[in-house]
Amino acid sequence: MHPKEVFILAIESSCDDTAAAVLCNGKVLSNEVARQSIHEEYGGVVPELASRAHQQNIVPVIDVALKKAQINKEQLSAIAFTQGPGLMGSLLVGASFAKSMAIALEIPLIAVNHMHAHILAHFIDEEGFDKPNFPFLALTISGGHTQIVKVHDFFHMEIIGETTDDAVGEAFDKTAKILGLPYPGGPLIDQFAQIGNPKKYTFTHPKVEGLNFSFSGLKTQILYFVQRNTKENPNFIEENKADICASVQETIIAILMDKLKMAVAETGIKQIAIGGGVSANSGIRNTLKASEDKYGWKTFIPKFEYTTDNAAMIGIVGYHKFLHDQFSDANTVSKTRIEF
Repeated sequence: MHPKEVFILAIESSCDDTAAAVLCNGKVLSNEVARQSIHEEYGGVVPELASRAHQQNIVPVIDVALKKAQINKEQLSAIAFTQGPGLMGSLLVGASFAKSMAIALEIPLIAVNHMHAHILAHFIDEEGFDKPNFPFLALTISGGHTQIVKVHDFFHMEIIGETTDDAVGEAFDKTAKILGLPYPGGPLIDQFAQIGNPKKYTFTHPKVEGLNFSFSGLKTQILYFVQRNTKENPNFIEENKADICASVQETIIAILMDKLKMAVAETGIKQIAIGGGVSANSGIRNTLKASEDKYGWKTFIPKFEYTTDNAAMIGIVGYHKFLHDQFSDANTVSKTRIEF
């Protein structure tokens, strides 16, 4: 018998954000994130610095999450944490804390796959946001992943397409770096794209078989394009920044949509849910929303705060695992790469 009220404390520490959330029966009571600004100096995440910052942030973040949820730790039913994928040093901080706390409170421990969590974030009870029905297609797009997943149920998911090299988030960030924009550059490209002409410049789409993606060739193409034009006009970037950003974003969205259309045709599934940090991109969100009328799809776009790394998404997976008694133990190993 499960209690009427299931309180899950969730901890997410896969990369450079230390996050904690408290959920009650699938509803978010608190969702706290401590961001690490130190990486901006280096133009990317430095793993050693990330793990040190997690050690400093984890206690205060969990403390704030419990206080905002207005519960004490003795009321917790279980503790969920990110097992992987991610940076090992970062994962270990969250896992070690979760294990210690679960042992101290004598409550179950639940290990969560970070990528499953991005998909199942759609099942958080949030007013104004519909939940997809099984089966549905999930497009998970982030700095490290680009996947099309056939989601059969909460615990049965099948990758039917993925990137053969770089992830879509890396394509955005690398483009930003080429244009001299600060890290993280993806959101800045989105901002400039909104005032630019997406048809100004044309980039070729990579030819990749099936439902898989490739973005390394596009990155190289953008680099050569900028170098060639800057040689002719040293002010090329500054004078055309918005149009370059809009054209690159338009190309990336077209690549994603082409593969999604193929996936719908192959599976017959017309329910599409997006997740992962890049799903915060306004161009992608607007294009996907427009596809409802254009292609007759039903699309699901998560609340903005559940797109980037957060603990609420870990908590919702923890809640459903709790209901099915899928618990872990203190010997559970953190993994930089993890079976889907």
